[in-house]
This record gives sequence, C-alpha cells and structure tokens, in this order.
Amino acid sequence: MVIALIYVALFVGAYFAVHLVGRVRHHASDYTSLKTVTFGDESAVRPNRAASVISVLSIFLIWGAFTGSNWVPGFLHAPGPFIGTTEFTYTARTPDGETDDATVTVNVYEVDGGDDTVPVVDPGDGWAKNDAASIGAWRSGLIRVDRNDERGRDADAIVVAVDGQPIEPGGEVFVKNARVGMSPKGTLNFVPAKGWQMEPIWLPAPEAVMARLIEISSEGYQNSTLLEHLGMSLFRVILGFVCGALVGIPLGYAMGLSNWFRGWFDPIVEFMRPVPPLALIPLVIIWAGIGETGKIILLFLAALWIMTIAARSGVSGVRISKVHAAYSLGASKWQILRHVIIPNSLPDIFTGARVAMGVCWGTVVAAELVAAEQGAGMMIMVASKFQLTDIVLMGIILIGVIGYGIDILMRVAEDRLVPWKGKG
Repeated sequence: MVIALIYVALFVGAYFAVHLVGRVRHHASDYTSLKTVTFGDESAVRPNRAASVISVLSIFLIWGAFTGSNWVPGFLHAPGPFIGTTEFTYTARTPDGETDDATVTVNVYEVDGGDDTVPVVDPGDGWAKNDAASIGAWRSGLIRVDRNDERGRDADAIVVAVDGQPIEPGGEVFVKNARVGMSPKGTLNFVPAKGWQMEPIWLPAPEAVMARLIEISSEGYQNSTLLEHLGMSLFRVILGFVCGALVGIPLGYAMGLSNWFRGWFDPIVEFMRPVPPLALIPLVIIWAGIGETGKIILLFLAALWIMTIAARSGVSGVRISKVHAAYSLGASKWQILRHVIIPNSLPDIFTGARVAMGVCWGTVVAAELVAAEQGAGMMIMVASKFQLTDIVLMGIILIGVIGYGIDILMRVAEDRLVPWKGKG
C-alpha cells in the first residue's frame, strides 16, 4: 500500500511538473499541434517521452529505495530492518506472588555475512537471570528466558510482563526495535523490527540482479548460455504465434464474411477464448507429449483465438459506405476483399497481434515448465525451486524487455504498413 501511494504521488507530481515546464517552453509546431480537435482523436495522441523516462526512473527508484540499493542515494532509502544490539526486560512471577526482573540482550545481525555471536552478559543477582540471544534480521527466534533462572518454569514461575507491559500466552507487546510475543507454553518470541525494506530473498536489489546477469552471461546456467535460453524461448514464441496467425486470421475473415462460418465457429471460438492457455497444459501433454511439439501447440492455441477475434473484428469494423462505393465502381467480391476489407481490417489485426504476442510470452514460461532443457521459462522455474530470486527477477526482466522490443517493432511495422490507421 505504501509503495502504491508513493507511485501515485510520483505520477501526479511528475504530471504537473512536466506540464508546467511545457507551458514555459515553446509549443510544438507539427501537424498534431495544429489540430483543432484532439480529445478523442487517437491519431492525435502521441507518447509523452518525458513521462516514459520518468515512469521508468520512478520504478527503478522505488525498487532501489525499498531494497537498500547502493545505486540509489541513501536519503531515498526506505527504513531498513534493525541491525545491532538491543535489549528488553521481562518480569517473572512465582505462584506465591514473588516477582523479579531480568534483562535479555539480543544481537540482531545481517543474515548474509553478519556476526551472529551471542553477547556475553552478567547473569545478575536475582533469581531471574539475565539472558542473551542472537537473531538474524527479518527473522524471529524463541527465547527460553527461564532456562537459567533459579526459579523457572519447573517451579511454576511465569513471565507476566515485558518492559513493564503485561503479557500472557498468545499475546504480544512492542518494545524498542522489536516485537515480543508469547507462545501458548509461555516462551517469548522475539521479532526484530523489519522496517519497510524488502528482504533480498523476496526482492533483491538492482545491483544484485545486474551481477547475476553478468555472471550468467559469461558462465551460462543449467548447461546453456543465456543467449541459448532466450533464443529458444523466442523461437518457440514466434513459431507458435505465426502458426496461430496463419490459422486465426483466415478463420476470422471467414467468420466476418460468411453467415455459415460465423454460425459454425462462433460457439467454438467464444468457448475457447476465456479458457486460459495454462489450463490446457495437462491435455496438451496427454495429446502431444512433453517434447517441443506440445510446447508449440500450447503457444499456437494461446495466439489462435486472439488472432481469430481480431480478424473478425477488423472485418466487422469496415465502414459499409466504403463497400458500397466499391460496388458502385464495379468491384468484384475479390477486389472488395483485397482493396477494402483487408486494408481496413489490418489495424485491428495488428492490435490483436500485439496482444497475442504478449500472451505467448506469458505462456512460454508455463510451456517450458515441462521437461524443457533450454528457455527463459525453464531458467526461471529452476531458479525458483532454489529460491534464487535474483535469477527469477533477471529472467522476468529479460522476457519483458524482449517482449517490449518485439512490440516496438510491431508498432513500427504498423506505422509503415498501415499509415491510414485512425484517419478514416
């Protein structure tokens, strides 16, 4: 919730800052700036490059701030976990009402490479003796405070307060730099303050991910180089997408032009469309086995229905006035298909292709889960079994970067091949 609020605050602040600067600078003088109506006109909307840059930087800064990254200035870091020596005092009481206090000194150390030495303390003069413990940051530990007391649990002595705050089994109190709870049997559970930063096992810092990327780029992972992993995933995605497009686009055109095709295939398409590709994995394994064929079939099915619906929508969206104009000029059905329907449906098809490619990239991780020897998804799944979060995050980022690069190429191709998009 805190991260979401910070992100929203950055978004709002950047929006007003960029627009304030834009008012001071000269206005643009391109064709878009000369339009009198821009709201609702998709062709007048262009990505704000400043917003894109600030968006990426904001995500990086939030990532670094909540992981204690050395790449982010220290004053931007979120409060981290407590590391150091702290103490609390507990009050023990015997059945006859006699009480005594003792102090517990706790060394909270860094989990990776920290000094986990238990502090040496003076036991004190009372029957309740001082104790010491050593607990890792982001961890918790049970402290049996009565184990060295002269009158401990065996003598029915119980802990009734911590730092002057009453406590009972199942309860908890907050002390300096920690939270102390009590188990049902009366043992104290010490939980050091965790702060707002994420533990590296959950979210490593950017430099840790970069170091792992450099390591795997030079040494490889699971007997394959990084390029081999990414190349195999890219090959599977492209092959599955192309197969899905080659079948889906003609099927979509047929459904958009023929009542019979529409009636025959519409129940099938609408039934399969909401079924996630991951739900088909067991069936694909039964039908095609665990080899490459099964993976390609899964990606083919992930793209097929999207491309079918995109092509059908493109045909349905062609303005009837253009069809009538073509007929009035003596065009045949083939000429109308070639010169009217296909050109006007291409924008919807490109949009569907971008969506289908994204779905295929999301599906390839699951497709490579089964008996894959290479692939970005295989690399992520193997790393997750050993809790190598830096490799998992590295693989996710690489998949996202490659997918974004493919999307940019498809945008460029759309601008070149369909320059009439949004212009009537």
